[in-house]
Amino acid sequence: MSTSTLPFTQRIERLYGELSPNGRKLADHLLHNSQDIITCTVAELATITQTSKATVSRFFRQLGYDSHFDVKREMNELRASGYPISTYSSDITGYKAELNRLKQTFDNIDNQQLLQFIDDIVQAKRITLVGFRNSYPVALHFRQQLLQIKTGVRVLPYPGQSISEDLEDIAADELIIFIGFRRRPRIFASLLKQFSQHKVALFADPSGQVYKDNTHYLFICQLGQEQALDSYAAPMSLISVICNKVLSTQTSQGQKRIANISARFSLLDELE
Repeated sequence: MSTSTLPFTQRIERLYGELSPNGRKLADHLLHNSQDIITCTVAELATITQTSKATVSRFFRQLGYDSHFDVKREMNELRASGYPISTYSSDITGYKAELNRLKQTFDNIDNQQLLQFIDDIVQAKRITLVGFRNSYPVALHFRQQLLQIKTGVRVLPYPGQSISEDLEDIAADELIIFIGFRRRPRIFASLLKQFSQHKVALFADPSGQVYKDNTHYLFICQLGQEQALDSYAAPMSLISVICNKVLSTQTSQGQKRIANISARFSLLDELE
């Protein structure tokens, strides 16, 4: 693989031994403060690292970029794809950023679509949730919440297993809920297309909008990209709202199931 096809950090690792002392100063700083590539100008990088604008520009060219702008664009594209890298300074992160992600998520949801989806959950005899990688624990949590209220809820794939055998058993009237946040596996698109005749819901980050035509319901959740690791506060909050509305819609049936489960916990002495 040529250096020009590698991400920024790997280019540094490949060429570190060929860098000048000042180039290594820049490399050391940017490896530990990658957000500075995006938030700082060439002049600011030179000041921070006690080098010069010419040294900074030469450093990026040595790594195979035409300019600082090309590095910034690559970093933004990487983060948007799910690559864990900070793109902003830490002073704009924290609970305010979380609240903003929640607001953006709920502001952009069509309330009528949400109510119809909740009704479909209530009416469904069986629900299959599908999630891979980081989407799997979100799907698993969704399943656990729904399972307290109604029967016939499962999550796929099972740990360590392929998925095709279980998909073969999906009924024609089954509600399928895909959880598909960024860095989805290659089979994701083909999976959605296989169930074009079913009622399919998709929970995804903004990149999931490319699948709009393959879904009956599309709920876009903001994960943020200012920090290196994604936040799943928004999808978890949306799931909480949905499941509580499902419970309130079928209060008698749901409360009876909750009471029966609670009694079984006591009978088995399963909880503290």
